[in-house]
Amino acid sequence: LVTVIASVIAPSMQSRAIDSLVAGEFGRVPKILLTMLALYAFHAGATLLQGFFSATLSRNVIRRLRAQLFNKIINLPVSYLDTHSHGDIMSRMTNDAENVSTVISQSLTSLFSGVLTLLGTITVMLSFSVPLTFLTFSTVILTVIVTKIMSYLMHKFYVKRQVLLGTLNGIVEEKVSFGKTVTAYNLESRTIDEFTKASDSLTKTGIIADIIGNAMGPLMNMLNNCSFVIVAAIGAWFALKGYISVGVISAFIIYSKQFSRPINELAQLYGQIETAVAGAERIFSILDEPGEDHGPNLPLNVSGGVIEFKNVNFSYVKGKQIIHDFTLKVEAGKKIALVGSTGCGKTTIVNLLMRFYDIDSGSITVDGTDIREISKDSLRDSIGIVLQDTVLFSDTVRANLKYADQTISDQKMIEAAALANCDKVVETLSDGYDTILTGGGANLSQGQRQLLTISRAFLSYPKILILDEATSSVDTRTERNIQDAMVRLMQNRTSLIIAHRLSTIQDADMIVVMDKGRIIEKGTHRELLAKGGNYYQLYMTQFAGNSI
Repeated sequence: LVTVIASVIAPSMQSRAIDSLVAGEFGRVPKILLTMLALYAFHAGATLLQGFFSATLSRNVIRRLRAQLFNKIINLPVSYLDTHSHGDIMSRMTNDAENVSTVISQSLTSLFSGVLTLLGTITVMLSFSVPLTFLTFSTVILTVIVTKIMSYLMHKFYVKRQVLLGTLNGIVEEKVSFGKTVTAYNLESRTIDEFTKASDSLTKTGIIADIIGNAMGPLMNMLNNCSFVIVAAIGAWFALKGYISVGVISAFIIYSKQFSRPINELAQLYGQIETAVAGAERIFSILDEPGEDHGPNLPLNVSGGVIEFKNVNFSYVKGKQIIHDFTLKVEAGKKIALVGSTGCGKTTIVNLLMRFYDIDSGSITVDGTDIREISKDSLRDSIGIVLQDTVLFSDTVRANLKYADQTISDQKMIEAAALANCDKVVETLSDGYDTILTGGGANLSQGQRQLLTISRAFLSYPKILILDEATSSVDTRTERNIQDAMVRLMQNRTSLIIAHRLSTIQDADMIVVMDKGRIIEKGTHRELLAKGGNYYQLYMTQFAGNSI
């Protein structure tokens, strides 16, 4: 506000100084000049403070926006994260949020001070000369028309540019994460071509967007210069006729530029504004997504751990059913194994039990309680799980093992590590349990990462245990050691095991064979071998070398 007041008053003081010189009243000039100097000093100080406060405001706003966005992403349903590029989601958190921050720090203050400057300038201009004021407005109509046309074009290409940037980030994130696979298949050239193609599309769109955005400034300058010429020419004619003084002409020339300056500044920043708007749309598209429904706030009290699937049907995509009329009862404390070829629906059953996805029809109960009638938090707290893909965080081994509960004592952590034969892995690390795992455990072998995740599951001491391909990435000797530990761990716990390696589940209380989302066989290892059915063929394929 101080900046606006100083910028509006200063030209009128200049007008008085010029009129005093023309009238020969030289004694008034020094006082007017000192007043102008004070006004410009106040203007400079206020501008500095304005920059400080706008920067502070933008940082605080973007901090809260990122916090809300991260909180939303963490609470999105698994189905959303499974169907959207992680690189694109991260681009919204970084690039899009930063673009919004830039506009807040630069454009918001310009917009606020610009509106006040326009109001103050118009008021003073009207007090000097109404005709010249309306002549200054003559270019505003053209400015509005040009801005509307350019803004339509800019919005189209700026949104497209942000989408392509998200796609490019997704490609980079994916290829860097799976760089070993790219190298192993000698697909570096194809990967580079894929990146180049996406990068070229982004570059072409960016060039068009920048051309349109950069054209706004020159167009606005041209219109402003037209206004300047009109004011100077008509003002001179008014002065010759005696309607206004020379000082008023001088003031009006400054006011005409001051009147157009906020419009010109906004035009120059319009490209950034459109980029921020496009980014904000992408951010709010995530914020507007429905979060995961955690269900009724009712706890699950697991007494025995009986799990029962009744006529369960499920499809990830409507019309493409994955699970068909799945019915299975897992008694308390029993060890049940799900086997079958890849894509038969084993992991999907785990996803449904954990309520990462909700079933289409039927029911799933734990100790007779439908899992849809209890909170997801309570359900997941009652289940320990080792996922097929090992997940470790860039933190210490200790923090990773205690991920579910950081208050667990070191003694219990060491005991759990010993149960999973994880203690031998930790002993080989430079700082033991305080060793920092980089890149999600990239400095460990796949087998070592698997042992750490199993040890982490031990620490939760759940009533129900799920092992999804838990030993698929370890050698035979380690697998045997893990199996011995599993026997101790799974005592008095309901356990659901999913594995392709049949050696890990031969002692299961029941083996369930699945094919295309249906149960086709079930029984003990010996019973299924005696039947000579699908399980027998799987067994012979792995252990006798026969083909199916």
